[in-house]
Amino acid sequence: MAPAAAASALCPLGWGGGGGDPPKRALATVSAMPAEPASRARRRAAGWLFLLALLAAACGGSAEVGGQSPLPTVQQYSPPSSLPSRPPQAGSDFPGSVQGALQSRGGPFLTDRYGRAVFLHGVNAVYKHPPYQLYVDPGAPWNLSATDASLMAKLGFNVVRLGILWAGLEPGNLGPNDPRVCSPGPPGDPGQYDQSMVDSYLARVSQTVNLLGHYHIYSLLDMHQDVYNTEFRGEGAPNWAVCTGLVPPIPIPGRWSNNYASPALGVAMDHFWHNDVVGDLQGEYDRVWGAVARYFRNNPWVVGYDPFNEPFSRTLAARGNHQLADVLECFYTGRARPGMSLDGHTPIPCPPDDPALGVVPTIERNDPNHLVFVEPDIYARRGAANYLGAMDFPRLVFNFHDYCSYRSGLTGDPTDLKACLSQELETITQRSLERPQMATRFQPGGPAWFLSEFGASADPELVEELANFSDQFLLGWCYWAWRYYDDPTGSSHEALVLPGDRLSPTAPSLSRTYPQAVAGTPKVVSFRTEDGSFFLGYSPKPSIKAPTVVFVASDLHYRNGYCSRVVGGTIASKPGQRHLLVRNLSGAPEVSVSVSAGPCRR
Repeated sequence: MAPAAAASALCPLGWGGGGGDPPKRALATVSAMPAEPASRARRRAAGWLFLLALLAAACGGSAEVGGQSPLPTVQQYSPPSSLPSRPPQAGSDFPGSVQGALQSRGGPFLTDRYGRAVFLHGVNAVYKHPPYQLYVDPGAPWNLSATDASLMAKLGFNVVRLGILWAGLEPGNLGPNDPRVCSPGPPGDPGQYDQSMVDSYLARVSQTVNLLGHYHIYSLLDMHQDVYNTEFRGEGAPNWAVCTGLVPPIPIPGRWSNNYASPALGVAMDHFWHNDVVGDLQGEYDRVWGAVARYFRNNPWVVGYDPFNEPFSRTLAARGNHQLADVLECFYTGRARPGMSLDGHTPIPCPPDDPALGVVPTIERNDPNHLVFVEPDIYARRGAANYLGAMDFPRLVFNFHDYCSYRSGLTGDPTDLKACLSQELETITQRSLERPQMATRFQPGGPAWFLSEFGASADPELVEELANFSDQFLLGWCYWAWRYYDDPTGSSHEALVLPGDRLSPTAPSLSRTYPQAVAGTPKVVSFRTEDGSFFLGYSPKPSIKAPTVVFVASDLHYRNGYCSRVVGGTIASKPGQRHLLVRNLSGAPEVSVSVSAGPCRR
């Protein structure tokens, strides 16, 4: 039986009803891996995606209009004999491009001003040493230049999770354990905030945001921290916000992450989560976030804010992760509008000294336009359950990280690829099941979701499979990391761009053909690194007049040209453009878009 005929025979299994069960398909891929080499397992994973594409084409892709099946729209692109390295024209627009504030109105997808489902693919870029930010400064180690932004756009990235640090915004002039901050008592102003310092810092952040926006790249502003402060060989909080009491903050040698076990760190984090010292740690943190949100409230290239990277407390987690989730949820909401437990029936009791308005309402009060990407605790990144419940705010995104336990302590590369992939797939599956349970009146069906960190490895097979899993779950992402900026809590193996602007072997897996905006409800997305074949299937929405936009990764995957085909729509872009525009055909119940390398064949 021919492949298409075989796929047609499986139509009763129901692609049209939503594409089957992505978790089961992906689990089948991982379970196949022990008996075969990793490279063959990777091909098997791609085979699942290809079969899914065949099913989509057979069961829903040949849309009928008026009782007749239209011929596909076909477009051939043949590059010149030597493919030029041409960045997109800076600041250029194209019809229906994704720009402006995005929404999270319920359901798994972000949407734009036209109502299209938006997919973001991008990278993390964080500088963890003074001046605690990246901006154009030629020759400096914190330089993020137009060359970076141009290369990001050429690779297809439309978002950067851009690091900002509390230590850079409010450095203060006091040291750790100062009694003017760390004494027990009612929270009050510790006198460390300096508006001129905040304005100077944010002016440089704004330059970077605007540079990225010049290339149609959003910024997700990430208040980054790892193990809280430099006292614990990490970064994030200023020195004055470190309160360890009688436990001295002595760094633990070895790998930086050993410091998560520091007793002093446990004390410092508990003071932050309970806000039980006179320095009002959460209040000052919220104050800084209010200034950031107010500064960027009208910037069209800010997609939103990530309030706290990888929230952590060893002592609270030791009592049960739900206790850490409770104080974290109160940090997000504040005492005045506490969230619900994950079962949706129990209001969260907040610590009595927490601010009345938490970080989320503080951000939303100062910026009514952009999204807030809330994270579960750090333990959720390795397959553990998330205990965050519903929080009654209109612009939340459920934001999570995905790493595994089976990694080298030196490089971060996997030591057991099969076990690593299994755990990372479990994390995505868990988050997909938990997201709907966070539904509120503002976000029926739960908030949109986003994978803001994964990878951190030079292993192309690990990165390939995680990118494939994300396609299967229709999930946007940011890879960690763009460059290695002498990261005190990372490894040079994490960098996508190597010294001399060389690309890591992981680049072909990350620079993918993918939909950036879909004029309807996405059903299936697949991409095969091996041959560049891409498939998108979706149910069109007649109310959306803007086109579907597909980024075509021509530089890494189609050096001999490509063929694009559309059924249920028409191609509206000129041959050879990096963005394939598709307009829905009136009356078509389904639209399918495919891209293949080389010349078109009948």
